[in-house]
Amino acid sequence: MTALRRIFSTHPSKSRGRIRLTAALFGALFALFIGRLAYFGAKPDPHSFRREASEAVSAARPELVDRNGEVLATDIKVMSVFAEPRRIIDKDEATELITAVLPDVNANELREKLGSRKGFIWIKRGVTPAQQQAIFRLGLPGVGFLPENKRIYPNGPLGAHVLGFTNSDNAGIAGVEKYLDGQGLSDLHDAGFNLAPENLKPVSLSLDMRATHALRDELVHGLERFQAKAAAAAILDVNTGEVIAEASLPDYDPNNPVDALKPNNINRLTVGVYEMGSTFKALTIAMALDNGKVNLNSRIDARSVLSWGHGVIHDYHATHRILTVPEVFVHSSNIGSARMALMVGVEGHKAFLRKMGQMDRMRTELPESAEPIIPKHWSEVSTMTIAFGHGLAVAPLQAMMAVAALSNGGYLITPTFLKRPPDFRKEDNPRVIKAETGEALRYIMRLNAEVGSARKANIPGYFVGGKTGTAEKVVNGRYDHHRLFTTFMALVPSDKPRYLFMTVMDEPQGLPEDGHYATAAYNSGYVTGRLIERVSPLLGLEPRLNLPTEPFPLLAKLGYGFANSPARASEFGEH
Repeated sequence: MTALRRIFSTHPSKSRGRIRLTAALFGALFALFIGRLAYFGAKPDPHSFRREASEAVSAARPELVDRNGEVLATDIKVMSVFAEPRRIIDKDEATELITAVLPDVNANELREKLGSRKGFIWIKRGVTPAQQQAIFRLGLPGVGFLPENKRIYPNGPLGAHVLGFTNSDNAGIAGVEKYLDGQGLSDLHDAGFNLAPENLKPVSLSLDMRATHALRDELVHGLERFQAKAAAAAILDVNTGEVIAEASLPDYDPNNPVDALKPNNINRLTVGVYEMGSTFKALTIAMALDNGKVNLNSRIDARSVLSWGHGVIHDYHATHRILTVPEVFVHSSNIGSARMALMVGVEGHKAFLRKMGQMDRMRTELPESAEPIIPKHWSEVSTMTIAFGHGLAVAPLQAMMAVAALSNGGYLITPTFLKRPPDFRKEDNPRVIKAETGEALRYIMRLNAEVGSARKANIPGYFVGGKTGTAEKVVNGRYDHHRLFTTFMALVPSDKPRYLFMTVMDEPQGLPEDGHYATAAYNSGYVTGRLIERVSPLLGLEPRLNLPTEPFPLLAKLGYGFANSPARASEFGEH
């Protein structure tokens, strides 16, 4: 009791000690609070850091493989260097040491980032093992490493415009890579799903890597041979719509896509739109046949130019005589094509082209596409010129889709860059022409390969059918006779179609051995012939020693027996 009285005594001699003790206790407590606050301010929240790091690390993507399972794009693990700026003691020293090891890192930008109050920053993504070891030996607090995914394309530029590429965060920027993100891949990552390569199913593309390599190789040689500004080629399975091979030059390497945004490096198959020249005559003749305006025996007057107002339509190789429908195609008569289009009429012509997918933007898995350029005021003159491929500009793959429909029995199938499932049926797609119309066009295309402008692609044993297309480019609102866009389409084989080959060339130059002619037969036709010869065996098409004797049975039943007979050049004339 005496001791308690002494402690709680209010005698003035005891008060000073108690006050000093109380002040010391409160001072110590206050110092503890300040110290803890300073500690928490200097030390990052581990949960916050982990969240920031997790969000920054590039996410996994599924492998892209060709139709045979060969890898076209895959992820690899790389180490990346990061920093926690709040833990950096001397930002100037850290900047100097780090840039000595990583000289490609901008010192000013790094110093600024290290001086920020952020919890997490990247210093460099994807360093080499030697760089990682050198940074580690620096022993800088607040600098560390994180493993992340990096997209690589083991075949370099092969199929670049189809594959597209990703950014440093492994997000799709173009091509199929961007398409996958649009299909929900990026949403899964954003939702926090921990997707690893082993639990992502590979995506099978329609491309055949072997055929694509051969096609690009031939296109490179063709581009150099004819000194063209650009070129593109594709092979389409006419019965499934699968793009089996494609290339557009100049292209880029998706591993380092610095050239991808150059204006001249666009995908000319889907982004560029062009007047396709005489390849459109196939659509015009199919339209006239399908509408019952003509048959294969019909006669078309091509004896003189076709006039309107102050303009005239003439033939490049004029015959100055009445032509049969097959002869209009073989002689590539502008006059004959225009007359047949006028038989159908402006509205009928527009309706047919819309039905054939030539009036609207073609949508595929590739985000990069362009609208057709259609006349603002579609008159009879428009119908006459569009009949032979002038006045309407479309993407080459779009025109290819329409010609494929003429080849496969009449079914319009939107091209795809993904492998079709085994149960795919072309019959589930809209039918746009009668079967006999399609067979008539196949006969005419075969005839053109025998005696017409497609002879350079008439590779023995493949029963090729084809059509050339040469269009003058519009420069400053006028057609330039010296700047051409050439197209060649070839069907293999014509009796039982499998593949449609197409080559386009932008401003090819004529060669002395070709008489300096720069029209399609001499350049795009030449390249397509080499493609057929080289690629067809890779696709399981071997040359046949004995060609079919009755390749067009529907026409024979309709009374066109000559369609099953070998063409005689004397009947159609050489040109």
